[in-house]
Amino acid sequence: MSIRLLALDLDGTLLDPRGKVSARNRQALADARQCDVRVALCTGRRFRDARPLALDLGLDVPLISHNGALTKHAETLETVSVLLLPLAAAQIAVRVGQSYGADALVSDDHEGLGVLVYDHLSGDNPSLLRYIKWARRVHGEEGARSIVEVPSLANYLDHEPVHIAFSGGCAAVSDLAKVLAAELGSAAKLLTTMYPQMDFALLDVIHPQASKGVGVAAAAAELGLVSEEVMAIGDNFNDLEMLEFAGTPIVMANAGAALRERQDFHATASNAEDGVALAIEKFILEVQQPTTT
Repeated sequence: MSIRLLALDLDGTLLDPRGKVSARNRQALADARQCDVRVALCTGRRFRDARPLALDLGLDVPLISHNGALTKHAETLETVSVLLLPLAAAQIAVRVGQSYGADALVSDDHEGLGVLVYDHLSGDNPSLLRYIKWARRVHGEEGARSIVEVPSLANYLDHEPVHIAFSGGCAAVSDLAKVLAAELGSAAKLLTTMYPQMDFALLDVIHPQASKGVGVAAAAAELGLVSEEVMAIGDNFNDLEMLEFAGTPIVMANAGAALRERQDFHATASNAEDGVALAIEKFILEVQQPTTT
């Protein structure tokens, strides 16, 4: 069965180590679309952070962001689906995280471009400080206004946010994930994204039913496709459900061993070696013909 939908993770997958789309990856995406393959970006990033890339690539499939909690059109901002984090779970996550000494970031404003809210940034979390500076630089003055410091997140959270994130060193984030899992139980889903080479990790607290897999399944259903017509490429644990849904799951060489060792997943090169382009060339371009207009 031909592939008709390509679901792509961003960081560590489509984007190279400098955070760019290589010329070869960009050309492969264009060639795949000529073969009547739709392309969906599926990311743990906020919608606001991923939207510029979706617009740059001219993709017409809704952007799956916040690890599947929010899916909406990049151009029109029309929301396809949203799974907000239940308020009680959000309040517990902030309370437990802050008692553990972790900096909480609340993603809000699912109807617009998105707002990032915080009440404290510790000086010993340089990666988080760099991210805040990056977001303000990338999005300009308007984007700077979308990063809001409030006196107290506990007081701010009187409604359901999109998701809550923590970041830091791999060991610290892993320990926090265990504590939060015990406190939250089935009230929320915890997704960790690990980059051991940088000793940096992300911990996302989202709606218990949200995942990239759910987002990709919704996109496929909207297009009238079945899982066998879906190819997914990823590199981290938050990609697992997306990979398991796809009929053709591809894992990057820079992925963790637990993903690379899955016998039911195909392997490709790293994000520094155009692994996305190589996978597209092998599984799509070599077997499917371009459409004519």
